[in-house]
Amino acid sequence: MRQRVLDVLADRILAQRLGHPTRVGIDGHSAAGKTTLADALADTLRARTARPVARVMIDHFKRHVDRRTTYPAGSPESYYFEMFDVDAIRDELLIPLGPGGDRRYRTQVMDLSGRTPIDSGLHHAPDDLILVADGGFLQKPALSPHWDLCVYLHIGPDDVLRRGTIRDQAWMTSAEAAATRYRTYYLPGEQLYLADVHPAHRADIVVDNRNFAAPRILRGE
Repeated sequence: MRQRVLDVLADRILAQRLGHPTRVGIDGHSAAGKTTLADALADTLRARTARPVARVMIDHFKRHVDRRTTYPAGSPESYYFEMFDVDAIRDELLIPLGPGGDRRYRTQVMDLSGRTPIDSGLHHAPDDLILVADGGFLQKPALSPHWDLCVYLHIGPDDVLRRGTIRDQAWMTSAEAAATRYRTYYLPGEQLYLADVHPAHRADIVVDNRNFAAPRILRGE
């Protein structure tokens, strides 16, 4: 079933003829499986087409921690409004690949900690490039017009808490510390996004990803 979903997504992507690179965003909650699905989708595309595929993690477009000063550190508002450098995502990655863009784009501007800038250099994209990017908050108003196809992965808050705690306890002090972080930071920050943008309604395709092994397309097939 998982491969069927990947094939449906690949079909939608490969059917597009845009005259510029195809910009695909994989959006969703923390721990929704965005990176895993984006990696698998990129592999599926590479197996099915000779078109080049660029794989980008939007986590490499975080705003430097020293520039997150409008809201209290560790607050849901800081997470939603300040975590990601929306201007860099739009201006350094998406617009160059879009209509009239110069095809010179960056794949990273910051390390995952948000403390060390990265100069990935400028990459030159052919017109038939497929960009597969995953990350949170991809359908903010400043970004939404610049995706050619957006996939939203649906999971529930309980799934976020359970998966996120299991995943993040490895680098935090304990499972309880990870769970507290999700309850007080990630989940309420993502609730701001849901209320502001309604990403499941805005996305082209919605995938129920509560079961990693058996995702289901809810809308957009």
